[in-house]
Amino acid sequence: VQLQASGGGLVQAGGSLRLTCEASRRTFSNNAMGWFRQAPGKEREFVSAIIGSGRTPRYADSVKGRFTISKDNAKNRMYLQMNGLKPEDTAVYYCAVDLSRRVWFPSDSGSAYDYWGQGTQVTVYS
Repeated sequence: VQLQASGGGLVQAGGSLRLTCEASRRTFSNNAMGWFRQAPGKEREFVSAIIGSGRTPRYADSVKGRFTISKDNAKNRMYLQMNGLKPEDTAVYYCAVDLSRRVWFPSDSGSAYDYWGQGTQVTVYS
């Protein structure tokens, strides 16, 4: 499977962006999917994850209340609505899926995911 992340861009602080991750083929609703990001000079960090119906998504503390993860299983897509963006949100955002079903919950660990998209740049200026 291939994952294509899109929707990044340049936005002023306080603005919004919506990221989309599209899978090249069907990923089952019980496969965990997640968003991670990596800023220059920093390690990759967890942003948000979702599994199943999406009733219990998981968020990093830094994005809680500002970001919303969702998915459309029929369209093989996952989304990340980002509101109230801050300069510290600047990073390359990656989507990932656990096709091997290593986990049964929305994991915040990168090792839980076996397929990754190419990343989309998000730049927030003040």
